[in-house]
Amino acid sequence: MHVHVLRLAPGDDLRAVLEAAFANLSKQHGIAAACIVSAVGSLSQAVLRYADKPGGSETDGPLELLMLSGTLSADGAHLHGSVADANGTVKGGHIMPGCIVRTTAEVVIALLPGWEFRRELDAATGYKELSARPQ
Repeated sequence: MHVHVLRLAPGDDLRAVLEAAFANLSKQHGIAAACIVSAVGSLSQAVLRYADKPGGSETDGPLELLMLSGTLSADGAHLHGSVADANGTVKGGHIMPGCIVRTTAEVVIALLPGWEFRRELDAATGYKELSARPQ
């Protein structure tokens, strides 16, 4: 395992930056799999998709990014996270495009050489699910 650390800037879209970073890291290091190890920061808005809902729900900030986890692959990112508002109310769900960095986001990514992550249709669930295999 190798580690890469990112610091996102105000106005960055969290999901878009992570997907672009993975694409660059994949080319530079010849990797096909990575995961989020740690992430903290703040968001001016979050777009989260809640369990079994078709689309995202927007929450305006300021928000603290409490947790982010997930996988990164050539097929995109599968990310879940939680945020807290100024009153400490916590919301969590699937991280959608539109989660905008307010002041910073510090993200630690583990590069997983020798592994390939793909998203493949699972007949049992009807969704594209993680397929992990040695390269």
